[in-house]
Amino acid sequence: GRVVLTALVAAPLALGAGLVALNGGAAVASKDASGTTFEYVTVSSGQSLWDLAEEIAPSADPRDVIASVVDLNRLPSSDVAAGQQLAVPAEYAH
Repeated sequence: GRVVLTALVAAPLALGAGLVALNGGAAVASKDASGTTFEYVTVSSGQSLWDLAEEIAPSADPRDVIASVVDLNRLPSSDVAAGQQLAVPAEYAH
């Protein structure tokens, strides 16, 4: 009786809460992605993030620019490859 009724009520509620949590995260991500535009640069052959930082923000400390680029692009390290496209943080975009 009560156990079956509790299970019948609890299962859809748990499923609904899980779906809301998943969709809520997707809504936030898509809102950020569509609401903000970035300038992109393409890494040239032999170019390092240090070179790129000096190019996009010549008056800024390259270490700060690199940290921002790595963070914005969610790079696992500061290694980049030729042809890789990177978003430029807004404060350094031209």
